[in-house]
Amino acid sequence: MSMSKSPAAAKRGIPSKENFKEWYPFMVEAAELVDKRYPIKGMDVWRPYGWKTMRLIDNLTHDEMERTDHEEVNFPLLIPEDLLDKENKLVSLLKKAREAGVDPSELRLEDDVEGFAKEVYWIKHAGETKLDKPMFLRPTSETAMYTMFPLWIRSHADLPLKTYQIVNTFRYETKQTRSFIRVREIHFFEAHTAHVDEDDATRQINEDLEIVKNLMEKLNFPVIVTKRPVWDTFPGAWYTIAIDVIMPDGRTLQVASVHHYRDQWAKAFDVKYEDDSGDQKYVHQTTYGMSERLLGATVATHGDDKGLIMPPSIAPIQVVIVPILSKDGSEEIISAVNEMANELKSEKVRVKLDDRDIRPGQKYYDWEIKGVPLRIELGPRDLKSNSFMCARRTGEKSSYNLQELISSVRKELDIVNEHMKERAKSHFNQHIKKMPKVEITGSTISLEQKLEDGFVYEMAFEGNDAEAEMIEKETGFSLLGESTSPYSEKRKCVVTGKPTHNKVFLAKTY
Repeated sequence: MSMSKSPAAAKRGIPSKENFKEWYPFMVEAAELVDKRYPIKGMDVWRPYGWKTMRLIDNLTHDEMERTDHEEVNFPLLIPEDLLDKENKLVSLLKKAREAGVDPSELRLEDDVEGFAKEVYWIKHAGETKLDKPMFLRPTSETAMYTMFPLWIRSHADLPLKTYQIVNTFRYETKQTRSFIRVREIHFFEAHTAHVDEDDATRQINEDLEIVKNLMEKLNFPVIVTKRPVWDTFPGAWYTIAIDVIMPDGRTLQVASVHHYRDQWAKAFDVKYEDDSGDQKYVHQTTYGMSERLLGATVATHGDDKGLIMPPSIAPIQVVIVPILSKDGSEEIISAVNEMANELKSEKVRVKLDDRDIRPGQKYYDWEIKGVPLRIELGPRDLKSNSFMCARRTGEKSSYNLQELISSVRKELDIVNEHMKERAKSHFNQHIKKMPKVEITGSTISLEQKLEDGFVYEMAFEGNDAEAEMIEKETGFSLLGESTSPYSEKRKCVVTGKPTHNKVFLAKTY
């Protein structure tokens, strides 16, 4: 039975996805991913369905880490205050060096520094006792880890050291919070590696980008991969490569980033190794971070007016079975659906049998909101013809022979996957526009036409930082940076007209 969706959706108060600002917070709660009613703003409670989805995303990450020989660690949540001072001094030194265009080793460490201090949660008492050394909840784990690295690394035989952890991190977020996108307690993945030299660390960055590619492929969304401009690079990094998703409203959301640290942190934390000839050398380091934003991007990219659509790779329930019962013969149907569920379970398909005593239509709505990729229906007529009905969450129904249950379900899940990829790709392509020509004369700038909200702009760009800054100021868009896949043939720079391979993206960001 199919009912026209719109009145039903309206009746259930589902906003249209066109109105993304309202649709998104409605969906994350309606699909029971999180409950936002916890008494601390920006700290949501993960509900079973949301947590299972997040754990399945983590499993994909764990698999990639195993494949690439990373080892999992788990560091304490608390970090002593003096380590934050150490990090702040390093970061402010590097920032000054970058602004002055000099080598960091030429500058002295100053005492007045700002870093994460404003963003962290402090702990100043233990029981009744005031702590002489306050501690804070980790905003990320560089300082905690790099305190231990010198104890673990002695010689070149200990390298590369490739570690990772999936933990909660905390940032005192002052902007408006939004589930998964901007929160104060973050479900965070971080990989930290140490290498013999810059080249080996660069190889690690390339491996990270391959991991990103595999993960995004499984989550079915295309991404923009760019080397962030210098002014948008974490000062502690030599360079940053960021991975952005284009959200339904055309803004971009950064879902992952990879940093090449060279030996800057190693010098600050004295992380050295002895090389073949007995000399002490500083290691070169990299980090790679992702968070629950991956789930936010999944909700945003694939959902529609009926609810979420879960990629089969991370759907807590890949198949839901709905028995269609009639006055007589319902026992046969119940025993048949139980058999189907067991057969699917034995083949490691995540399946749910919905035998609640409510109308089938009601069940359909519930599972549509949760985004279950595939629904199986079995009624008296199906049983008579030894078949069952499959309804994809992306649309379309097909009937299959009961003997071919496993192969049909696998085939249908693959089709759902392909549909999701195509839809996401077409949304992505529709939201990228070519940058209009830019005229810069002295300190004035003019654009051939005004940029529209809701789009990401792509341009060939050879200009300098000052010109980039003028473009950002004039348009209100941010430079995401240079694409890691440049143009194959040279194009004219939008500012200078010089031919260049550089492909640069501009966007409004989350």
